Amino acid sequence: MKILLSEKALNEGVEKLASQINETYQGKPLTIVGVLTGSVILMADLIRKLEMPLRVGVVQTSSYEGTQRGALTINSEMMLDIAGRDVLLIDDIFDTGHTLEEVTQLMKELGPTSLKSLVLLLKTGRQEVDWKPEFIAFDIPDEFVVGYGLDYNDEYRNLPYLAILEPADIQGVSS
Repeated sequence: MKILLSEKALNEGVEKLASQINETYQGKPLTIVGVLTGSVILMADLIRKLEMPLRVGVVQTSSYEGTQRGALTINSEMMLDIAGRDVLLIDDIFDTGHTLEEVTQLMKELGPTSLKSLVLLLKTGRQEVDWKPEFIAFDIPDEFVVGYGLDYNDEYRNLPYLAILEPADIQGVSS
């Protein structure tokens, strides 16, 4: 694996995001909704740096099998009531944009006062939708990445850095 973003760089990116969110909401209560499972590490690191009353919930999505995008499934049964609240949707990566777009549409139907989105990573040149999240920590090249919550077949999420997964790494992963 080739390290793309070190643990230090990721921490600095989370600090930058936290500063932007603190400036945007200026102490107003905020409901955070993380997209499972990739956003868990980002969400945990980020919420400890926020300076406003928080409610935290999750929505589960799945769209990848190995390195290939498949059909999107959304399970919102664990999501908080967001009606009449300022909401920040957190995801790990903005690739084609379809997942975040569909989850955003679902959440808009639930009546939040405001809805913004945040991603750790925006994969350059892959977007197939006409909008971007309001908060983005890093633009990255079009490579398959793992670590800091991102996985390949449910492995590598625990890496404290972000790495480019190379073909030899894919072959070595247990089934």
